[in-house]
Amino acid sequence: MKKIAIYLMCGPGTPELAEAAVEGGADIIELGFPFSDPLADGPVIRRAGERALAEGMRTAPCLECLAATRRNLEAPLIPMTYASLLEAYGYERFAADAADAGATSLIVADLPVDAEPGLRRVQLVAPTSTDDRIALAAQRTDGWLYLVTVTGTTGAREGISSALGGLIERTRRLTELPLYAGFGISTPEQAAAAAEVADGVVVGSRAVEIATDGPAALRDYVSSLREAVDSVSAVSS
Repeated sequence: MKKIAIYLMCGPGTPELAEAAVEGGADIIELGFPFSDPLADGPVIRRAGERALAEGMRTAPCLECLAATRRNLEAPLIPMTYASLLEAYGYERFAADAADAGATSLIVADLPVDAEPGLRRVQLVAPTSTDDRIALAAQRTDGWLYLVTVTGTTGAREGISSALGGLIERTRRLTELPLYAGFGISTPEQAAAAAEVADGVVVGSRAVEIATDGPAALRDYVSSLREAVDSVSAVSS
C-alpha cells in the first residue's frame, strides 16, 4: 500500500489534529518544530511557524507536544526541523529526548547528508542531487528517502513537478528503499499522480492550511488523499 505522510506544525491542538489525520488515513505524521529562518518552507508553513513561536513553541514545548501526540497514536511520528535548532540544543541530546518523547525518526531539512553521520534521520534528495549524493543518502537514511520534487520551497503548485519522474528513475537505480515524494503536493489528483511513480507522498502546506479549520476538516481532507492514493494502488496491484 502506498504511504501518506502528513506534516503538522507543533502547537496546543496538534495531538488532536494528528489523531484526526491518522483516522483519515495518514500512515506517518511529521511534526514541525518551528524555526525563525525556515529556508525550505514556503509562506504557509512559514506563517504557521511564526504563530507557533508566538505561542511559545520552543524546543522543550515541542518535545512535550510530541509526547502528548504519542500517547494516543501508534503511527510513526517524525519531528522535522532545521540544523540550527539541533546545534543549539545539542544533536545527541535532541535525538535522545525526541526518542524518549516518542519520535520514530527525524528530518533535518538543511543538514547535508555527510554532516552528523551519527544522527539517525530520514535523508532528503532533490532533482539537483548527484548520483553519488543520492547513493550516500540511501546508505545513511532511516528507512526511506524523502524526494524533494522541486528546487524551491514548500507550498502548493498547479501540478506535480516534471522532474519527479527522472529523480525517481535515477534513485531507483541506486537503492531499493521506499521513495516518498513531497513538496508541492496538495490535491488528491496530485497525490495520485505522485503515487503512480513513488511509494508514498508527503503533504505539508495544504494540510497545515486545512488544519486551521479543525480536526474534522483535516480528517476529511486526508481521507480524500487516501482514496486517491489507494485508487493508484488498486490499479497497480
